[in-house]
Amino acid sequence: MTQEFSCGISPIVGLRFSLHPMADNFIEIIKGALHEADTSNVWMHTDDVSTVMRGKQIHVFDTVRAIVLHASKTGAHVAFNGTFSIGCPGDSAGDVFLEKDDTLLNEPQIREIKQYVSSQFALYPMNNPDYMSVIYKEVARAKEYGVFNDSMHYASGLHGDIHEVFAFLEEAFTHARSEQYKHLVMTVNMSINSPSHKGEA
Repeated sequence: MTQEFSCGISPIVGLRFSLHPMADNFIEIIKGALHEADTSNVWMHTDDVSTVMRGKQIHVFDTVRAIVLHASKTGAHVAFNGTFSIGCPGDSAGDVFLEKDDTLLNEPQIREIKQYVSSQFALYPMNNPDYMSVIYKEVARAKEYGVFNDSMHYASGLHGDIHEVFAFLEEAFTHARSEQYKHLVMTVNMSINSPSHKGEA
């Protein structure tokens, strides 16, 4: 028996992510970052594996950027793994914070924090038969932004100022979907304060 699914039409953006501080006090760093960021514009739940966040796109990106920065400003080597999604057929309306206005609550507190990041991202324009054109277009956008680092199997490398990298990722997430193909998944991996970084911006 097959079951028909269709892409969701809700503008809610979901993100499931994990932070991995390479430090003995990793619990303090993770909980401190989650506490220090203003999360009142998103719905969020943390379990023993990861954290899920849902809300308007601008607030999801604003909040997760703050969480990553608050963890990384400790100086610890921090890894971030996240999966962004919109238009998922399985999304429910119950956790939506879509009635929030567009005021960014974290940006004023984090905009002056300087941080280099090495990152990799991959786009999955679901059900779009022309998906490679979409991906190539966003890779070209990364080069225009000046954050493209390298081509690689299963992802594209990004690096540079973390604010510029997050700005590109949000742009790519916006432009890689369309009215016809609403379901988009984007994976992001980041490494911050790694002793193996070379040529930091």
